[in-house]
Amino acid sequence: MKMAETDSLDEFAGIAPYTDEEASVAIAKLAGHRYTKLISKYLFPHERWDYLANMLKEVHTVDEFQRAVVSKAVAWVIDTSTDGFTYEGVENVSDLSHKYLMMSNHRDIVLDPALTQYVLFRHGLPQTEIAVGDNLIKDSKTVEALLRCNRMVTVVRGVSARELYLSSQVLSKYIRQGITSDRASMWIAQRQGRTKNGIDVTEQGLLKMFDMSGTKGFKDNFEELHIVPMSISYEYEPCDIRKAREILISRTQKYVKKRNEDMHSIIMGIRQQKGHVHLHIGKPLTSEEIEAASLCDKNDRYQLIRHAVDRRVIEGYKLWKTNYLCYDLVNGTHKYAEHYTDEDVAAFKKYMEHRMGKVERSLDRDELRDIFLKIYSNPVLSKEQLAEE
Repeated sequence: MKMAETDSLDEFAGIAPYTDEEASVAIAKLAGHRYTKLISKYLFPHERWDYLANMLKEVHTVDEFQRAVVSKAVAWVIDTSTDGFTYEGVENVSDLSHKYLMMSNHRDIVLDPALTQYVLFRHGLPQTEIAVGDNLIKDSKTVEALLRCNRMVTVVRGVSARELYLSSQVLSKYIRQGITSDRASMWIAQRQGRTKNGIDVTEQGLLKMFDMSGTKGFKDNFEELHIVPMSISYEYEPCDIRKAREILISRTQKYVKKRNEDMHSIIMGIRQQKGHVHLHIGKPLTSEEIEAASLCDKNDRYQLIRHAVDRRVIEGYKLWKTNYLCYDLVNGTHKYAEHYTDEDVAAFKKYMEHRMGKVERSLDRDELRDIFLKIYSNPVLSKEQLAEE
Protein backbone atom coordinates (compact mmCIF):
# COMPACT_ATOMS: atom_id res chain seq x y z
CA MET A 1 0.00 0.00 0.00
CA LYS A 2 1.68 3.21 -1.15
CA MET A 3 2.30 5.85 1.48
CA ALA A 4 2.22 9.44 0.24
CA GLU A 5 2.70 12.65 2.13
CA THR A 6 -0.34 14.09 0.39
CA ASP A 7 -2.60 11.33 1.72
CA SER A 8 -5.64 12.91 3.31
CA LEU A 9 -6.77 11.97 6.79
CA ASP A 10 -10.29 11.83 5.33
CA GLU A 11 -9.79 8.15 4.53
CA PHE A 12 -9.33 7.54 8.26
CA ALA A 13 -12.46 9.44 9.35
CA GLY A 14 -14.12 6.26 10.60
CA ILE A 15 -11.30 5.37 13.01
CA ALA A 16 -9.50 8.62 13.88
CA PRO A 17 -9.86 10.49 17.19
CA TYR A 18 -11.85 13.69 17.32
CA THR A 19 -10.31 16.86 15.95
CA ASP A 20 -10.32 19.86 18.28
CA GLU A 21 -13.47 21.14 16.55
CA GLU A 22 -15.27 17.81 16.99
CA ALA A 23 -14.06 17.50 20.57
CA SER A 24 -15.35 20.98 21.43
CA VAL A 25 -18.87 20.04 20.31
CA ALA A 26 -18.76 16.67 22.12
CA ILE A 27 -17.42 18.16 25.36
CA ALA A 28 -20.16 20.82 25.37
CA LYS A 29 -22.73 18.01 25.22
CA LEU A 30 -20.95 16.14 28.03
CA ALA A 31 -21.16 19.25 30.21
CA GLY A 32 -24.96 18.99 30.10
CA HIS A 33 -25.19 15.22 30.48
CA ARG A 34 -27.40 13.99 33.31
CA TYR A 35 -24.54 11.98 34.87
CA THR A 36 -22.06 14.86 34.96
CA LYS A 37 -23.23 16.05 38.40
CA LEU A 38 -22.84 12.57 39.83
CA ILE A 39 -19.38 12.12 38.33
CA SER A 40 -18.37 15.57 39.58
CA LYS A 41 -19.30 14.69 43.17
CA TYR A 42 -17.44 11.40 42.80
CA LEU A 43 -14.21 12.84 41.35
CA PHE A 44 -14.22 16.19 43.15
CA PRO A 45 -16.03 15.62 46.48
CA HIS A 46 -14.84 18.91 48.01
CA GLU A 47 -16.07 21.08 45.15
CA ARG A 48 -19.55 22.35 44.19
CA TRP A 49 -21.89 19.93 42.39
CA ASP A 50 -21.46 21.85 39.11
CA TYR A 51 -17.64 21.94 39.27
CA LEU A 52 -17.07 19.44 36.45
CA ALA A 53 -19.80 20.90 34.23
CA ASN A 54 -18.31 24.38 34.55
CA MET A 55 -14.86 23.01 33.86
CA LEU A 56 -16.07 21.26 30.72
CA LYS A 57 -17.70 24.45 29.46
CA GLU A 58 -14.26 26.08 29.41
CA VAL A 59 -12.67 23.25 27.42
CA HIS A 60 -12.44 23.63 23.65
CA THR A 61 -9.55 21.40 22.52
CA VAL A 62 -8.32 17.85 23.11
CA ASP A 63 -5.21 19.13 24.91
CA GLU A 64 -7.32 21.33 27.20
CA PHE A 65 -9.53 18.32 27.98
CA GLN A 66 -6.44 16.32 28.95
CA ARG A 67 -5.03 19.07 31.16
CA ALA A 68 -8.23 20.25 32.82
CA VAL A 69 -10.15 17.01 33.25
CA VAL A 70 -8.44 13.72 32.36
CA SER A 71 -5.16 14.27 34.20
CA LYS A 72 -7.09 15.21 37.35
CA ALA A 73 -9.38 12.20 37.00
CA VAL A 74 -6.42 9.82 36.67
CA ALA A 75 -4.72 11.44 39.67
CA TRP A 76 -7.95 10.85 41.62
CA VAL A 77 -7.98 7.17 40.62
CA ILE A 78 -4.37 6.81 41.77
CA ASP A 79 -5.11 8.54 45.10
CA THR A 80 -8.30 6.64 45.89
CA SER A 81 -7.75 3.14 44.51
CA THR A 82 -4.01 2.44 44.76
CA ASP A 83 -1.35 2.33 47.43
CA GLY A 84 0.98 4.16 45.10
CA PHE A 85 1.81 4.41 41.41
CA THR A 86 5.44 4.23 40.26
CA TYR A 87 7.04 4.17 36.84
CA GLU A 88 10.39 4.01 35.06
CA GLY A 89 11.86 4.24 31.56
CA VAL A 90 10.53 7.66 30.52
CA GLU A 91 13.90 8.33 28.90
CA ASN A 92 13.10 5.61 26.36
CA VAL A 93 10.34 7.76 24.81
CA SER A 94 11.85 11.20 25.40
CA ASP A 95 13.50 11.65 21.99
CA LEU A 96 11.24 14.23 20.37
CA SER A 97 12.79 13.75 16.94
CA HIS A 98 10.34 10.94 16.20
CA LYS A 99 7.16 9.24 17.40
CA TYR A 100 6.76 5.73 18.86
CA LEU A 101 4.60 2.63 18.63
CA MET A 102 4.13 1.73 22.31
CA MET A 103 3.12 -1.93 22.68
CA SER A 104 1.85 -2.74 26.15
CA ASN A 105 0.64 -5.77 28.01
CA HIS A 106 -3.05 -5.31 28.76
CA ARG A 107 -4.60 -5.91 32.19
CA ASP A 108 -7.24 -3.16 32.49
CA ILE A 109 -9.40 -1.72 29.71
CA VAL A 110 -8.96 1.96 30.60
CA LEU A 111 -6.22 2.27 33.21
CA ASP A 112 -3.35 0.73 31.20
CA PRO A 113 -3.40 3.48 28.52
CA ALA A 114 -4.65 6.16 30.93
CA LEU A 115 -1.70 5.71 33.30
CA THR A 116 0.68 5.80 30.33
CA GLN A 117 -0.81 9.12 29.20
CA TYR A 118 -0.57 10.43 32.78
CA VAL A 119 3.17 9.69 32.89
CA LEU A 120 3.75 11.40 29.54
CA PHE A 121 1.66 14.38 30.68
CA ARG A 122 3.65 14.73 33.91
CA HIS A 123 6.90 14.85 31.94
CA GLY A 124 5.65 17.31 29.34
CA LEU A 125 5.90 14.73 26.56
CA PRO A 126 3.41 14.39 23.69
CA GLN A 127 0.61 12.02 24.58
CA THR A 128 -0.17 9.11 22.31
CA GLU A 129 -3.23 8.15 20.39
CA ILE A 130 -4.80 4.97 21.79
CA ALA A 131 -5.98 1.96 19.79
CA VAL A 132 -9.25 0.69 21.32
CA GLY A 133 -11.68 -2.01 20.17
CA ASP A 134 -14.99 -0.73 18.83
CA ASN A 135 -16.83 -3.10 21.19
CA LEU A 136 -16.42 -0.42 23.86
CA ILE A 137 -18.37 2.21 21.97
CA LYS A 138 -21.16 0.26 20.29
CA ASP A 139 -23.62 0.59 23.18
CA SER A 140 -23.02 4.18 24.22
CA LYS A 141 -22.60 7.41 22.29
CA THR A 142 -21.46 9.06 25.52
CA VAL A 143 -18.64 6.55 25.99
CA GLU A 144 -17.67 6.99 22.34
CA ALA A 145 -17.48 10.76 22.82
CA LEU A 146 -15.33 10.40 25.94
CA LEU A 147 -12.92 7.99 24.31
CA ARG A 148 -12.60 9.88 21.02
CA CYS A 149 -11.91 13.06 22.99
CA ASN A 150 -9.13 11.03 24.61
CA ARG A 151 -7.38 10.34 21.29
CA MET A 152 -9.06 6.96 20.71
CA VAL A 153 -8.30 5.22 17.42
CA THR A 154 -11.02 2.68 16.63
CA VAL A 155 -10.03 -0.95 16.07
CA VAL A 156 -12.79 -2.81 14.22
CA ARG A 157 -13.75 -6.18 15.71
CA GLY A 158 -16.38 -8.86 15.21
CA VAL A 159 -16.58 -8.62 11.41
CA SER A 160 -16.06 -11.02 8.51
CA ALA A 161 -12.56 -12.08 7.45
CA ARG A 162 -12.77 -9.85 4.37
CA GLU A 163 -13.91 -6.82 6.38
CA LEU A 164 -11.23 -7.48 8.98
CA TYR A 165 -8.53 -7.57 6.30
CA LEU A 166 -9.68 -4.28 4.82
CA SER A 167 -10.01 -2.55 8.20
CA SER A 168 -6.55 -3.85 9.19
CA GLN A 169 -5.07 -2.25 6.07
CA VAL A 170 -6.59 1.09 7.02
CA LEU A 171 -5.47 0.84 10.66
CA SER A 172 -1.96 -0.20 9.64
CA LYS A 173 -1.65 2.73 7.29
CA TYR A 174 -3.03 5.14 9.88
CA ILE A 175 -0.55 4.01 12.54
CA ARG A 176 2.43 4.12 10.17
CA GLN A 177 1.48 7.48 8.75
CA GLY A 178 1.03 8.95 12.22
CA ILE A 179 4.48 7.82 13.34
CA THR A 180 6.47 8.50 10.16
CA SER A 181 4.87 11.92 9.59
CA ASP A 182 5.54 12.85 13.23
CA ARG A 183 1.82 13.41 13.83
CA ALA A 184 1.38 11.14 16.85
CA SER A 185 2.72 8.16 18.74
CA MET A 186 0.38 5.20 19.27
CA TRP A 187 -0.46 3.09 22.33
CA ILE A 188 -1.67 -0.40 21.46
CA ALA A 189 -2.09 -3.61 23.44
CA GLN A 190 0.16 -6.49 22.42
CA ARG A 191 -2.93 -8.67 21.93
CA GLN A 192 -6.66 -8.30 21.36
CA GLY A 193 -8.45 -7.88 24.67
CA ARG A 194 -7.10 -8.04 28.18
CA THR A 195 -4.84 -10.83 29.36
CA LYS A 196 -7.08 -13.02 31.49
CA ASN A 197 -4.60 -15.62 32.82
CA GLY A 198 -1.58 -13.49 33.67
CA ILE A 199 0.45 -14.72 30.68
CA ASP A 200 1.30 -11.90 28.26
CA VAL A 201 2.00 -12.96 24.67
CA THR A 202 2.12 -10.73 21.60
CA GLU A 203 -0.26 -11.73 18.82
CA GLN A 204 1.62 -12.51 15.63
CA GLY A 205 -1.32 -11.24 13.59
CA LEU A 206 -0.82 -7.80 15.12
CA LEU A 207 2.76 -7.68 13.84
CA LYS A 208 1.58 -8.74 10.40
CA MET A 209 -0.97 -5.94 10.52
CA PHE A 210 1.77 -3.39 11.24
CA ASP A 211 3.74 -4.68 8.25
CA MET A 212 0.79 -4.44 5.83
CA SER A 213 1.31 -0.73 5.20
CA GLY A 214 5.07 -0.90 4.72
CA THR A 215 6.47 -0.01 1.31
CA LYS A 216 10.08 -0.94 2.07
CA GLY A 217 11.85 -4.08 3.17
CA PHE A 218 10.93 -5.89 6.40
CA LYS A 219 13.78 -4.28 8.37
CA ASP A 220 12.99 -0.72 7.32
CA ASN A 221 9.25 -1.25 7.76
CA PHE A 222 9.69 -2.18 11.42
CA GLU A 223 12.56 0.18 12.21
CA GLU A 224 10.56 3.26 11.26
CA LEU A 225 7.81 2.34 13.76
CA HIS A 226 10.15 2.72 16.78
CA ILE A 227 8.48 -0.08 18.75
CA VAL A 228 8.64 0.37 22.53
CA PRO A 229 7.38 -2.58 24.64
CA MET A 230 5.80 -1.66 27.97
CA SER A 231 4.65 -3.53 31.08
CA ILE A 232 2.06 -2.60 33.68
CA SER A 233 1.97 -4.55 36.94
CA TYR A 234 -0.89 -4.44 39.47
CA GLU A 235 -0.53 -5.80 42.99
CA TYR A 236 -4.24 -6.65 42.86
CA GLU A 237 -5.36 -7.47 39.34
CA PRO A 238 -8.28 -5.32 38.11
CA CYS A 239 -11.40 -7.46 37.60
CA ASP A 240 -9.53 -10.58 38.75
CA ILE A 241 -12.65 -12.56 39.60
CA ARG A 242 -14.36 -11.62 36.32
CA LYS A 243 -11.30 -12.87 34.44
CA ALA A 244 -11.24 -16.14 36.42
CA ARG A 245 -14.96 -16.63 35.82
CA GLU A 246 -14.60 -16.09 32.06
CA ILE A 247 -11.72 -18.58 31.83
CA LEU A 248 -13.68 -21.22 33.75
CA ILE A 249 -16.86 -20.83 31.69
CA SER A 250 -14.83 -20.86 28.46
CA ARG A 251 -13.54 -24.33 29.28
CA THR A 252 -16.91 -25.90 28.57
CA GLN A 253 -18.72 -23.44 26.28
CA LYS A 254 -18.28 -20.33 24.18
CA TYR A 255 -18.19 -17.33 26.47
CA VAL A 256 -20.72 -14.69 25.43
CA LYS A 257 -20.48 -11.24 26.99
CA LYS A 258 -23.62 -9.70 28.42
CA ARG A 259 -24.80 -6.31 27.22
CA ASN A 260 -22.68 -3.54 28.80
CA GLU A 261 -20.30 -6.11 30.34
CA ASP A 262 -17.27 -4.17 29.10
CA MET A 263 -18.63 -1.01 30.68
CA HIS A 264 -19.10 -2.77 34.02
CA SER A 265 -15.50 -4.01 33.76
CA ILE A 266 -14.31 -0.45 33.11
CA ILE A 267 -16.10 0.82 36.21
CA MET A 268 -14.88 -2.08 38.35
CA GLY A 269 -11.32 -1.61 37.12
CA ILE A 270 -11.41 2.05 38.13
CA ARG A 271 -13.05 1.54 41.53
CA GLN A 272 -11.42 -1.70 42.66
CA GLN A 273 -8.53 -1.35 45.11
CA LYS A 274 -5.38 -2.24 43.19
CA GLY A 275 -2.64 -1.97 45.80
CA HIS A 276 0.64 -0.86 44.23
CA VAL A 277 0.86 -0.26 40.49
CA HIS A 278 4.01 0.03 38.38
CA LEU A 279 4.55 1.02 34.74
CA HIS A 280 7.77 0.03 32.99
CA ILE A 281 8.58 1.68 29.66
CA GLY A 282 11.09 -0.59 27.94
CA LYS A 283 13.90 0.14 25.53
CA PRO A 284 12.88 0.30 21.85
CA LEU A 285 13.55 -2.72 19.68
CA THR A 286 17.03 -2.39 18.23
CA SER A 287 18.15 -2.41 14.61
CA GLU A 288 20.08 -5.59 15.38
CA GLU A 289 16.99 -7.39 16.65
CA ILE A 290 14.93 -6.34 13.65
CA GLU A 291 17.72 -7.22 11.21
CA ALA A 292 18.05 -10.70 12.76
CA ALA A 293 14.31 -11.20 12.24
CA SER A 294 14.50 -9.96 8.64
CA LEU A 295 16.95 -12.76 7.81
CA CYS A 296 14.37 -15.41 8.69
CA ASP A 297 11.75 -16.89 6.38
CA LYS A 298 8.07 -15.90 6.31
CA ASN A 299 6.36 -16.33 9.69
CA ASP A 300 9.66 -16.93 11.52
CA ARG A 301 10.56 -13.28 11.11
CA TYR A 302 7.39 -12.22 12.93
CA GLN A 303 8.10 -14.81 15.61
CA LEU A 304 11.46 -13.20 16.34
CA ILE A 305 9.86 -9.74 16.63
CA ARG A 306 7.18 -11.23 18.87
CA HIS A 307 9.78 -12.85 21.07
CA ALA A 308 11.72 -9.58 21.38
CA VAL A 309 8.56 -7.73 22.48
CA ASP A 310 7.51 -10.49 24.89
CA ARG A 311 10.97 -10.56 26.43
CA ARG A 312 10.90 -6.81 27.12
CA VAL A 313 7.39 -7.03 28.57
CA ILE A 314 8.33 -9.84 30.97
CA GLU A 315 11.62 -8.21 31.92
CA GLY A 316 9.62 -5.12 32.85
CA TYR A 317 7.30 -6.89 35.29
CA LYS A 318 7.27 -5.59 38.84
CA LEU A 319 6.48 -8.65 40.95
CA TRP A 320 4.50 -7.97 44.12
CA LYS A 321 4.03 -10.11 47.24
CA THR A 322 0.69 -11.24 45.80
CA ASN A 323 2.52 -12.78 42.84
CA TYR A 324 5.09 -14.55 44.98
CA LEU A 325 2.69 -15.97 47.56
CA CYS A 326 0.28 -17.20 44.88
CA TYR A 327 3.15 -18.94 43.09
CA ASP A 328 4.00 -20.79 46.29
CA LEU A 329 0.34 -21.62 46.96
CA VAL A 330 -0.09 -23.01 43.44
CA ASN A 331 3.10 -25.08 43.60
CA GLY A 332 2.97 -26.08 47.28
CA THR A 333 6.39 -24.55 47.96
CA HIS A 334 8.03 -21.84 50.06
CA LYS A 335 10.41 -20.82 47.29
CA TYR A 336 9.64 -17.11 47.56
CA ALA A 337 8.73 -16.98 51.25
CA GLU A 338 11.10 -14.07 51.92
CA HIS A 339 8.78 -11.82 49.92
CA TYR A 340 5.70 -12.23 52.12
CA THR A 341 4.52 -13.16 55.62
CA ASP A 342 2.00 -15.66 56.95
CA GLU A 343 -0.28 -12.70 57.57
CA ASP A 344 -0.02 -11.74 53.90
CA VAL A 345 -1.07 -15.24 52.88
CA ALA A 346 -4.04 -15.22 55.25
CA ALA A 347 -5.10 -11.78 54.03
CA PHE A 348 -4.90 -12.81 50.38
CA LYS A 349 -6.89 -16.01 50.98
CA LYS A 350 -9.57 -13.94 52.69
CA TYR A 351 -9.53 -11.48 49.78
CA MET A 352 -9.81 -14.34 47.26
CA GLU A 353 -12.75 -15.97 49.01
CA HIS A 354 -14.51 -12.62 49.22
CA ARG A 355 -14.00 -12.06 45.49
CA MET A 356 -15.19 -15.57 44.67
CA GLY A 357 -18.35 -14.86 46.63
CA LYS A 358 -19.27 -12.32 43.94
CA VAL A 359 -19.95 -14.95 41.24
CA GLU A 360 -22.57 -17.66 40.87
CA ARG A 361 -22.33 -20.62 43.26
CA SER A 362 -22.83 -23.07 40.39
CA LEU A 363 -19.21 -22.56 39.29
CA ASP A 364 -16.77 -25.17 40.60
CA ARG A 365 -14.97 -23.51 43.53
CA ASP A 366 -11.78 -25.57 43.32
CA GLU A 367 -11.32 -24.81 39.63
CA LEU A 368 -12.19 -21.17 40.12
CA ARG A 369 -9.73 -20.88 43.01
CA ASP A 370 -6.95 -22.49 40.95
CA ILE A 371 -7.55 -20.10 38.04
CA PHE A 372 -7.66 -17.11 40.39
CA LEU A 373 -4.34 -18.01 41.99
CA LYS A 374 -2.66 -18.57 38.61
CA ILE A 375 -3.67 -15.11 37.40
CA TYR A 376 -1.26 -13.87 40.07
CA SER A 377 1.34 -16.66 39.95
CA ASN A 378 1.87 -16.81 36.18
CA PRO A 379 3.96 -13.60 35.97
CA VAL A 380 6.49 -15.25 38.34
CA LEU A 381 6.49 -18.36 36.15
CA SER A 382 7.07 -16.21 33.06
CA LYS A 383 10.04 -14.54 34.75
CA GLU A 384 11.48 -17.95 35.65
CA GLN A 385 11.07 -19.28 32.12
CA LEU A 386 12.71 -16.19 30.67
CA ALA A 387 15.70 -16.60 33.01
CA GLU A 388 16.14 -20.18 31.79
CA GLU A 389 16.40 -19.22 28.11
